[in-house]
Amino acid sequence: MATRGVVYVHSAPPALCPHVEWAVGGVLDVRVTFDWTPQPAAPGSVRAELSWQADPGTGSRLASALRDWAQLRFEVTEEPSAGAEGERWSCTPSLGLFHATTGVHGDIVVREDRLRAALARAATDPSTDIVQEMQALLGKSWDDELEAFRYAGDGAPVRWLHQVV
Repeated sequence: MATRGVVYVHSAPPALCPHVEWAVGGVLDVRVTFDWTPQPAAPGSVRAELSWQADPGTGSRLASALRDWAQLRFEVTEEPSAGAEGERWSCTPSLGLFHATTGVHGDIVVREDRLRAALARAATDPSTDIVQEMQALLGKSWDDELEAFRYAGDGAPVRWLHQVV
């Protein structure tokens, strides 16, 4: 049962591009070449997108393969599939990696235990702001930082890649 998703490299220094391609290709077990274009939101950097189709769990492996490069801004999505929920990973140099479960329409799904924990913190600690707790659960800081990079990528080329099995 395959699923699909997208790797969005929002900004990378050009010298890092071959390493990103090698890491993604290693996860997908196929040679990968991205269509790199300039990233207007970060002059001197480039951006690319790659759509993929592979086994469930591939999104996690892709995010893990990319997360340690300090100058890389990226997102990885994995669509829901039979027996697996959708997921999204967002990463920025200043914030690190954020992970969320997503529903069939791409919206973030926050599990009950995480909501209860946020409510408990707000109820027991007067310095805890429930709005900030909810924003943290939704990855608002990552969305705020990445929005300019997402917008700059509108209309950019996308390449589909299927995992060889």
